[in-house]
Amino acid sequence: MARKPATKDNRRFSPPPSPQREIRRAQVDINFDNQSLLGALFGQFDANLVQVENRLGVFIAARGNALHIEGPEDSVARARDVLKAMYDRLAIGQDLDQGAIEALIAMSDEPTLDGIVDDAPQGPPIMIRTRRKTIVPRSAMQATYMRSLVRDDIIFALGPAGTGKTYLAVAQAVAQLITGSVQRLILSRPAVEAGEKLGFLPGDMKEKVDPYLRPLYDALYDCMPPEQVERRLASGEIEIAPIAFMRGRTLADAFVILDEAQNTTREQMKMFLTRFGQNSRMVICGDPRQVDIPGGDRMSGLADAVEKLEGVEGFGTIRFTAADVVRHPIVGRIVEAYEGVGN
Repeated sequence: MARKPATKDNRRFSPPPSPQREIRRAQVDINFDNQSLLGALFGQFDANLVQVENRLGVFIAARGNALHIEGPEDSVARARDVLKAMYDRLAIGQDLDQGAIEALIAMSDEPTLDGIVDDAPQGPPIMIRTRRKTIVPRSAMQATYMRSLVRDDIIFALGPAGTGKTYLAVAQAVAQLITGSVQRLILSRPAVEAGEKLGFLPGDMKEKVDPYLRPLYDALYDCMPPEQVERRLASGEIEIAPIAFMRGRTLADAFVILDEAQNTTREQMKMFLTRFGQNSRMVICGDPRQVDIPGGDRMSGLADAVEKLEGVEGFGTIRFTAADVVRHPIVGRIVEAYEGVGN
């Protein structure tokens, strides 16, 4: 099954070599054992292979259960890593879509990889298993974050929207609740409006605060069947509440997540952190660039806490950037554009 090379109209090539450094060309063949996975690996009309070609500036030809890759030496090594990672993802039952391929390509550019396939044992794969899905990292920083989620007592997850800060924390919390590692899952965030006044909200207390907590509900329902979420909410195993409701409590045997933490004051953050109890884990998520605290002259409790506690034993700090955005690629470009003008 031979493929024609992509044309100049639909492929982005690497820039021409500079006079100081000649780009060495290389070729490599990869063989795959499970032919039943090749259709999903190649994609409809070989769309997945073309995506790797266009992003890395290589040529890929399919020959039976093997792929032949040609191009600049570094790009060929990266393409080999990406295609093997795509195959491995399919082999463990994971989906393979355009976003997942983009994430694997981004991870192949990490300096520690050096474009070389390491055949040494890598230990167990990094993943989070929930009732509805198995979640694997989609960027190198997500892998670091997922390790921190099972190692550190309190984790600060900082960075722009779309990097998976809250979603992965909720997934890890659900996994630990299911296995019995913790007895409760507590999700919280400050009830602060994003630069606009919503006015009086009708209803009881739950109905008033639910709109602020909707992103946490969305992540929760993505990791557990709806009937289980409702049952655990009713029993108190899962609690979703604004940060004001945390005062005076000790949160033991619990996985506690504070979202949008950049909108806490220093007093609120100190109060929240000191709720920490035995056999608990806390994850504090936020984007330091998106502070919506009313008044504008109050320091974010998140920034203050990171400044005071980073490096203290038991604390982990993960910093995501626009390169770690795993939503549509345009979201990453939006974040970069806004950060570039100092917002």
